[in-house]
Order: sequence, then C-alpha cells, then structure tokens
Amino acid sequence: MTPKPVSRSTRPTPVKAGGQSPRSPSAKSSRSSELAGQHAQAAQAVRIIGGQWKRTPLPVSDMPGLRPTPARVRETLFNWLGQDLTGWRCVDAFAGSGALGLEAASRGAKEVVMVESSAPLVDGLRKTLVRLQASQVRLERGDGLAALQRMAGQGWDVVFLDPPFLQGQNEALFRHALQAASKAISATGRVHLESNRLWSDEELATLGLVALKRGRAGAVHHCLLQGLETASPSAADTPSP
Repeated sequence: MTPKPVSRSTRPTPVKAGGQSPRSPSAKSSRSSELAGQHAQAAQAVRIIGGQWKRTPLPVSDMPGLRPTPARVRETLFNWLGQDLTGWRCVDAFAGSGALGLEAASRGAKEVVMVESSAPLVDGLRKTLVRLQASQVRLERGDGLAALQRMAGQGWDVVFLDPPFLQGQNEALFRHALQAASKAISATGRVHLESNRLWSDEELATLGLVALKRGRAGAVHHCLLQGLETASPSAADTPSP
C-alpha cells in the first residue's frame, strides 16, 4: 500500500535552541528590534577625528536641540585652523556633546573652557573628561553668553560658537554671542560660528567681525571669523575647500 504524502500543515517544524522556530514572527520581530536598538546606539555617538584621542567615541544624549558638530564640519574647521593647536587657549561656549572643545584639546590646546547649561549634559561631559584624563579642560555649568561676556579682554585664541538651532527663537542669542566673542579673542584670535543660515558681511561687521572662510554642510552654515579692527586689508572671505 502506497503511503500518503504528509501534508505541509502536519509536518513538524524544526525548532532552534531557545524554543522559537526559524520562521517565527516573534523571532523576526525580536531580531528587528535588536538591530534597531544597535542602530540607535550607534547613532548616539560621535568620534573625535584627530589628535591624541582620535577615534574616541563621545556619547550623545537624545535631547531636543542637541546637534553635535558634524565630522565634515570639524574636519574643515581644523584644516582652517591647522591640525596642531599646541599652546592654544580655546573656549567652547555652548559645549553640548563637547566635540569641538575635545577636538581642540586632542590636538594640543593647553587650555580649553567648555560651558554648558544642561545638567545632564554636564554630568556626561564630566565622565568623559575623567575617562580621557583631560586635565587641560575646564568644564563650567552655566550660560555660554554670560561666560563669554566675562571673558572680554582675555585674549583667547579661538572661540567656538554653536548655539542650539531654535528657529526664530535665538537670533538675538547669536548676535550677542558673536559680539561677546569678538571682545574675548586676541588680536590674532578666531571665532568659529555654526548656524542655520548665512551671516552676511554687513551683519558681521556691525558685530565687530569679518569672515575669513565660509563653508556649508547640509543645513549647517559655518564660518571662521576674525576681529574687524585687527583684520588685515587682504583678509578675504574664501569658500571652504
């Protein structure tokens, strides 16, 4: 007597260790969630791109308005400034993830002041500084603008300005921060500005600054500035490479 073929519905399905079949929807869902979680974790970090801490990951908190400076912008910035910042004194006035201040310290800056108003971000930065043994970095919790205003006349080599991009809400903050930064830098000092729009030469001149370099990465406009009174007659507004 010829045996009847076994129906697909009655065939036993092989089961993997752990009790789920390879075709199990719950297994697929679990794997998808795991991959999504890994992707989210990977997205919540940036890496230092140069100097003694090159490739070191910096955690990025999931907070509204927090936008770490993109690697492309940092690479361009330190091509403009030079890769070796040995002996420089730097201010990261709106530190956030700390990417700019830590890039400067990684490249030899002797003094870096990072100012951040958010308590959770300050706590995270403090842990990072301990991990890196970054004794040349001083972290302050407070208002970046107020800190810059206190630094007038102190002759800093570079001030990093990257306030939160709050559409239509912080135009005055940008203006006041630029003006304060122009008074905090030395005669040869620089200001690096990141913003969500292009600042014209006329606007910058009213704040005591002139653009030396300009660049753009996606929605981020950035420029390297010098004090208007100390700018050489040949100082030119040139695009990024």
